[in-house]
Amino acid sequence: MWMLFAFLSAIFAALTSIFAKIGIKDVDSNLATALRTIVVLVMAWLMVLITGSFDGIGEISRKTLLFLVLSGLATGVSWICYFKAISLGDVNKVAPIDKSSTILTMVLAFIMLGEGFTPIAGVGMVIMFTGTMLMIERKDVEKKEERSSWLLYAVLSAVFAALTSILGKVGIEGMDSNLGTAIRTCVVLVMAWMIVFMQGTWKQTKEIGRRNGGFLVLSGLATGASWLCFYRALQEGPASLVVPIDKLSILFTVLFAVLILRERMSKRSWLGLTLLVVGTLMLLL
Repeated sequence: MWMLFAFLSAIFAALTSIFAKIGIKDVDSNLATALRTIVVLVMAWLMVLITGSFDGIGEISRKTLLFLVLSGLATGVSWICYFKAISLGDVNKVAPIDKSSTILTMVLAFIMLGEGFTPIAGVGMVIMFTGTMLMIERKDVEKKEERSSWLLYAVLSAVFAALTSILGKVGIEGMDSNLGTAIRTCVVLVMAWMIVFMQGTWKQTKEIGRRNGGFLVLSGLATGASWLCFYRALQEGPASLVVPIDKLSILFTVLFAVLILRERMSKRSWLGLTLLVVGTLMLLL
């Protein structure tokens, strides 16, 4: 069942990016992240109440709680960087870099968690990296305008996403995945709103239109669904396999970006996407 949950996580993750790209237009990216997190938090705790896993909160050890908090902080930073990146650049450019966190996650899983690492997986990682590089064209990084800074935010998003997976894997050992997700979301919410109040952008909340607000809510719901599926899969399956399946969301994300957002893809980018998918599938062998 963990494979099914991993694939569902990928689909909902793709919808998260598309809804967020639409909803984040003319809205501060940090404020948008904070608002989305409220939706995710409500959804996460509702699932905890439905599954009856709330009773397990008193049995959480200090070590587990520490790693859940650290995972939540890493998630918060990754989110902030990712949504800042898509507010400045195209989804079909940002998403591949963000999903390259798969490579770093596998390396960390091998070093820190002692999970297996095969020659085929190594080849798959090289192919994924090559595909990512092909999707980044020279014109996208040579622009002198502020909008070209999306690349830095995308890279930071990938780094902290990898840390999220490793810390989350340790944090949810021996506990219900829904409860772990809900606790992590609390950390993200506090972090996001602290940044919003420090920047003073909370005052812009009243200026957000219904359309933007609606898509931000949809993005939050998609994120919540993706999280719940991902951490259920992570609890039952190995991180070195769950994460690659989840990262197949890049395929759905790019397709949605082309069909819904009307973003353009060059032949080089399509080749890069193909290599990304092939490399990801090789990691499952």
